[in-house]
Amino acid sequence: MIGIINYGLGNVNAISNIFNRLGIDNLLVDKVEDFKNISKIILPGVGTFDESIKLLESKNFKNILDEYVMVKKIPILGICIGMQIMALKSSEGVKKGFGWVPGEIIKFKRKFNSTKFRLPHMGWNTVNTKSNPLFKDISNPEFYFLHSYHYRTDNIDNIIATTNYITKFTSAINKENIYATQFHPEKSHHFGIKLLKNFSEI
Repeated sequence: MIGIINYGLGNVNAISNIFNRLGIDNLLVDKVEDFKNISKIILPGVGTFDESIKLLESKNFKNILDEYVMVKKIPILGICIGMQIMALKSSEGVKKGFGWVPGEIIKFKRKFNSTKFRLPHMGWNTVNTKSNPLFKDISNPEFYFLHSYHYRTDNIDNIIATTNYITKFTSAINKENIYATQFHPEKSHHFGIKLLKNFSEI
């Protein structure tokens, strides 16, 4: 059973609908008691770093997520802000993130007098992938992005995909049971559907 963390941010219904069409059991995790039924986790999000952490804390999800990810080693897929809060901190806010994958979140620096690159980075972009179970049988993908901040990792071995926008930035990471994408698979049509299916099979 894949648990989709429902904490007030993210396209949880869109993700659930994809799994339903694929015939994959999933559950919207609304309360702590729901965790006992799940074997994989989706941590979505659209919003700000501090807001995400505060909402998880308000539902008592932060500590139990720490336990499931770091102690029980349950596979987890973070999406957009769900990826960013896996870092220790962000220049967007003051709250501490999970720190599961060493690094920090920084804002894009727009080039002087540039009108080509707007913020937020919004829309489709090419993702350059490394060999990883998350990208199994996905060739030359394009995914949908919506963000102004990106992950600066401390260990390049955790980077499994990069994208070019203003600069070359990390667009997907993996460390042991932890996976995350800066882009939105639930908005990325067949590429995103295949990625979510791949995660369900990890």
